[in-house]
Amino acid sequence: MSVGEWVSGQVFKLVHRHNLVYNTCWEDPRLDRVALNIGPDDTILVITSAGCNALDYALLGPRHIYAVDMNPRQNALLELKMAGIRHLDFETFFQIFGQGRCRGIKQIYEQHLRRDLSPFARRYWDRHVQRFFGKKRSFYFRGTAGTFARVMNTYINKVARVRPWVDRILEAKSLEEQREIYEKYLKEQVWTPLLRFLLSRDAMLSLVGVPRAQRRQIEMYYQGGVAKYVQDCVEAVFARLPISDNYFWRVYITGSYTRECCPEYLKEENFYKLKGGLVDRITTHTNTVEGFLVENDVAISKYVLLDHMDWLAGRFFPLLEAEWQAIFDRARPGARAIWRSGGLRTDFVDRVRVHINGRTVSLGEQLTYHRELAEQLHARCRVHTYGSFYIADLNT
Repeated sequence: MSVGEWVSGQVFKLVHRHNLVYNTCWEDPRLDRVALNIGPDDTILVITSAGCNALDYALLGPRHIYAVDMNPRQNALLELKMAGIRHLDFETFFQIFGQGRCRGIKQIYEQHLRRDLSPFARRYWDRHVQRFFGKKRSFYFRGTAGTFARVMNTYINKVARVRPWVDRILEAKSLEEQREIYEKYLKEQVWTPLLRFLLSRDAMLSLVGVPRAQRRQIEMYYQGGVAKYVQDCVEAVFARLPISDNYFWRVYITGSYTRECCPEYLKEENFYKLKGGLVDRITTHTNTVEGFLVENDVAISKYVLLDHMDWLAGRFFPLLEAEWQAIFDRARPGARAIWRSGGLRTDFVDRVRVHINGRTVSLGEQLTYHRELAEQLHARCRVHTYGSFYIADLNT
């Protein structure tokens, strides 16, 4: 291991070991709904992240959703959302998770939410609920991803000085208007050498959960490296895709959602559907994907693996193989997996070796990819920061 790799790894551990990283999910569940075709008999394993997408899937009425994450703080956030759905009215719930702040949050938490939490989540929110939700600064500017959002907004306001035009583009009524604002008033002002330098630093990327292994996936296949990749992604979001319902970027630019532009669980009709019993189909588990599957005798029909395999593709390849073995061991007939990558390809997945029916085979032989569908969906992704999207059936 090089000195640079060691330093990068230590920075990543420092950022992630004791912090809530994701305060909102950064994967578009609109794509997932099509890719997974969730039905009433499905059992889903999803990496928790901020829990938004687990709640989104629950609205489709699957049998059960297992939200699994190594970081107990991410599960604590989903638990808080689930407790809010069970015990709060919609207006209070939207203040907390839609606006990112709520007057009297400490009392609301202690009277209505605390008793519904696991011991770790209770201890965590005892310490942080007032600081995260009760201050002037929005919850969506908290945690490490929120720190990145604050840096981004400071750059917009103080360095590029384009806040009026950013606000204008969020309210644009057409793609033509978006494109005109971006090309005339944002493109040259935003993409300075300073910003490109910052986006190339491991420390900055660590704030949004991008380790060096994932950065290498981008640099391996994308001409111009990470900075050019991010610029092209941002240009797609603001100049080529409708911004009106893009709640992913809105919340990090403004610190809040609107009633019209927010995740599905924050819409009043869906809030009451979840309150009516659908939220009870979700359970949280602090573990690795492999650890959860080995320790729990459950049959999974749909796997949502996010982009974490990028993290394992290098020095941790044996862990990736052990994980896929556990995935196959617990997969129901006809099971499907979806995942994302910062790179344009995930060739390393097909090199994984697993034991199936007494034979050792490469994963490439055991997956049936739906590449055309994945490419069509990926082109419409509102987040648009991932290099590629994958849908694969498991041949068990």
